[in-house]
Amino acid sequence: MNELCVWSLLLLLLAGSFSNGVGNNVNLSRPAVVNIGAVFTFDSTIGKASYYAIKQAVDDVNSNSSVLHGTKLHVEMRNSNCSGFHGIIGAVQFMEVNTVAVIGPQSSEVANAMTIVANELQVPLLSFGATDPTLASLQFPFFVRTTQSDLYQMTAVADIVEHYNWKQVIAIFIDDDYGRNGVAAMNDALAARRCKISYKAGIPPGPGISRGDIMDILVKLAVMDSRVIVLHVYPALGFTVFSVAQHLGMMDGGYVWIATDWLSSVLDSVQLSPEKMDSMQGVLVLRQHTPDSDRKRTFISRWNNLTDGSVGPNSYALHAYDSVWLVAHAIDSFLNQGHIISFSTNSKLRSGGGNLHLEAMSIFDGGKHLLRNILQSDLMGLTGRIKFNTDRSLFHPAYDVINIIGTGFRQIGYWSNYSGLSTLPPETFYSNLANFSIATQQLHSVVWPGNTVVKPRGWVFPNYGKLLRIGVPNRVGYREFVSKSLRTNTFKGFCIDVFTAAVNLLPYAVPYEFISYGDGKENPSYTGLINEVANGFFDGAVGDIAIARNRTKIVDFTQPFAASGLVVVAPFKKLNTGAWAFLRPFSPPLWGVIAAFFLVVGLVVWTLEHRINDEFRGTPKTQLITVIWFSLSTLFYSHRESTVSSLGRLVLILWLFVVLIINSSYTASLTSILTVQQMYSPIHGIETLKKIEEPIGYQVGSFAYHYLVEEIGIPESLLKPLGTPEIYSSQLELGPKNGGVAAVVDERPYVDLFLSSHCEFRVIGQEFTKSGWGFAFPRDSPLAVDLSTAILTLSENGDLQRIYDKWLSRSTCSSENAEIDSDRLHLQSFWGLFLVCGMTCFVALLIYFLQIMRKFCNSNPADPESESQRDSHSNRIQKLLSIIDEKEDPMKRRSKRRKTEGPEDEYASSELRNNDEPEMQRLDHTF
Repeated sequence: MNELCVWSLLLLLLAGSFSNGVGNNVNLSRPAVVNIGAVFTFDSTIGKASYYAIKQAVDDVNSNSSVLHGTKLHVEMRNSNCSGFHGIIGAVQFMEVNTVAVIGPQSSEVANAMTIVANELQVPLLSFGATDPTLASLQFPFFVRTTQSDLYQMTAVADIVEHYNWKQVIAIFIDDDYGRNGVAAMNDALAARRCKISYKAGIPPGPGISRGDIMDILVKLAVMDSRVIVLHVYPALGFTVFSVAQHLGMMDGGYVWIATDWLSSVLDSVQLSPEKMDSMQGVLVLRQHTPDSDRKRTFISRWNNLTDGSVGPNSYALHAYDSVWLVAHAIDSFLNQGHIISFSTNSKLRSGGGNLHLEAMSIFDGGKHLLRNILQSDLMGLTGRIKFNTDRSLFHPAYDVINIIGTGFRQIGYWSNYSGLSTLPPETFYSNLANFSIATQQLHSVVWPGNTVVKPRGWVFPNYGKLLRIGVPNRVGYREFVSKSLRTNTFKGFCIDVFTAAVNLLPYAVPYEFISYGDGKENPSYTGLINEVANGFFDGAVGDIAIARNRTKIVDFTQPFAASGLVVVAPFKKLNTGAWAFLRPFSPPLWGVIAAFFLVVGLVVWTLEHRINDEFRGTPKTQLITVIWFSLSTLFYSHRESTVSSLGRLVLILWLFVVLIINSSYTASLTSILTVQQMYSPIHGIETLKKIEEPIGYQVGSFAYHYLVEEIGIPESLLKPLGTPEIYSSQLELGPKNGGVAAVVDERPYVDLFLSSHCEFRVIGQEFTKSGWGFAFPRDSPLAVDLSTAILTLSENGDLQRIYDKWLSRSTCSSENAEIDSDRLHLQSFWGLFLVCGMTCFVALLIYFLQIMRKFCNSNPADPESESQRDSHSNRIQKLLSIIDEKEDPMKRRSKRRKTEGPEDEYASSELRNNDEPEMQRLDHTF
């Protein structure tokens, strides 16, 4: 009996040692209990709800016979107190009781600390609350995020900002891993949409922050131009920020507040006091989207029995519930695959004395297999489908967009990475192709702070009490565009009226003052004015400012309010018709090509017709006259010689078509020359200015100088600055030989105004640049965007044209204001016709000579015995020339034709031969 007790005691000790997992232990059967841990903050809003969710999930797993098949799941919960140190202690304690997985933590900072222990001991760490986007799987292979990453939440924030056409936001965040990394993800998402974070206000974590510190931060934000604020903090700190903001008037109209899902988790969990709700009116809030399902509704209906109404089920609690089921299914698959739950001690962990028993920690031997099963899971939970992408993020991340109104909130839409912003649940789009079109992005109406439904513009002018400093060029010439009054020190002109009219269309007041730029003695440098805007000396620039490529790199321009482009102005002289006016329709090269083709076509037709057509035979003199006469007579379609060969007819038909086109063009051009007064200038456009080495004028301060030097390549020594229209006229009249200029290069609006009173000059050629005039503002200025919309409105309602007529409408000289261009027709207008005609002649000659060569090869010598004579090179050439020159016998041609004719045509052929016999006798007698 004593021996039996001893053996029983030994068996119990061995069983205990195996259950404690010291050494490599093997249990070939399913274990009765599997231990998992849970680390989170018990007294937080998310932690309170997660406690009940995890506890209920373990009970549901153990009561479900289809999971684990008799093995019970045991969870040990530990409080991390939002401390990374406490989280590590909890993880180490779990390793002493052979835990196969840990659920939690809810804090990103704690998760960063715990992942180190999880990686070393190969225990999967499933976090239902750590949203830090930098917790990457490559760095932390045993970290599994069972909730949505802030990478997607910040993308949703960026899409909302873009949807409402805001360009800048202010970020208020908690200055720890959760806050910093979340804001960094938002900055990247905004940059991809051409938006940015204008200011980052970090709040130190911990209890040391006071209400006064928050007020100091918000006071700085109140004087900034951006009015879109994103709040990414913890709940207690967030409510303090809203309270201080309300006290400072920052919850009134014009402001936009976007809170991340920290606020929605509180709204779903507890009933907030009326004071807190009143301080958050109009705030937009994101909440992790969980699809509606029967399983979710059933669980929520059981929730009050679990918690006695002390806390509500937020989205993080639902993810915590699903995390337990995810671990349970992964453990079940792990056991079904034949793996065993065993632990090994780490030889590197040795107690160095004291009370730290590091050797008690053990490594989970099957950690990698269990991790693989977790990542390969695909099941339905309370939060929807639980499946992981290749980057270990959950499939189809989505968020609800809610608006706080009164004592509650209203859902205004959804966001998902599959369909963007929409008013329909994201799961309705999963069966269709992904669509991120801006046109499909929509949300329901929003009640904004200040109890208004009008969308805030998202920015205001900074520096309250100060006017915007708008630089205006103090011009000397062309004062119709912009000028300064010496008596009243005010500005007027076309550009000033356009700016004033556009500002009056804005839905808000713009306090500004005009500041003169320039000494008033000569036109100022517009490039210098733009640089002053870029440097911040001016808040904007208004005037006749050309939108040039180098300027757009440092400032933003509005929509162009006037078309512009560089043109060439030069003197001209009127051309009289004269005795030789009939030669002017065609240029000399074209006349030469036409004459050459007349001779070429005549020679080609003579070559093709010479052997078979009697009209192209005779003495050399007769044939030469025939060729010349035939060529020239085709110009008037009066040629008497008929063509017999098919190739000759083809060439002649095509040539007559070319002659038709030439005649029609010549007649039209000559009519224009004789009936319309012609103007002439030795300069034909910008191409001429590149070649001549004569002075060229440009307006002082214009971008034309840089364009001519840098783009065209004209030497600086040839450019002469000019200031006023009077100087333009005098310099052009003097000309380059008398100290003046050959031409002036300036923008089209100035030139039109100049030519309205100086009819002795003309625009030569076409505009060689295309640009416009706009108002300049610093980069990313929202005022540039709003003024662009106002300028388009002025253009559409006709006010812009009326302002133009007021200042710039002038009586023109006459219809002669048309640009000078050559009325001559040039070769390039007809080269296609000549090319086709030439190719036809070449092909016809090629076919003809191939026929001659075949006849030459088939011919037999008259004397078969004279072999040496036959082989003589000169004789062969003579033979070839004789074949070319000989008259082809019509009898031979008809005999060849009879061979191809049928019996029914024999009678007709004989009749034709009889009729031709007298004529043939006449021809033989002639030759």
